[in-house]
Amino acid sequence: MTGHSNLDDPAYAAFAWARYRRLMKWMGLVAVVCVLGVLAALYIESGELHLGVILMVAGGVGLSVMLMAALMGLVFLSSGTGHDESIDNRFEDDIREHHDL
Repeated sequence: MTGHSNLDDPAYAAFAWARYRRLMKWMGLVAVVCVLGVLAALYIESGELHLGVILMVAGGVGLSVMLMAALMGLVFLSSGTGHDESIDNRFEDDIREHHDL
């Protein structure tokens, strides 16, 4: 059985998802700043950059930052709404027994 989660309330769920989207917009800005910083460092170090290098750096750095932000944002969303506590942990007794050994 699962317990009550704040995400079950439509008003609170809308608030939580709006907060998540706001976080993702800010992290999109952070990703752009990171990409520009890496490209600037590469330009200073190597000189002229080819379009392929620019696209690969933008894709690699930008997507890495956004993936990290999305996953951590979902962790904060799940924890902050009480969704984590609403899950029934059927292995909780097994975990306690192994810690007591």
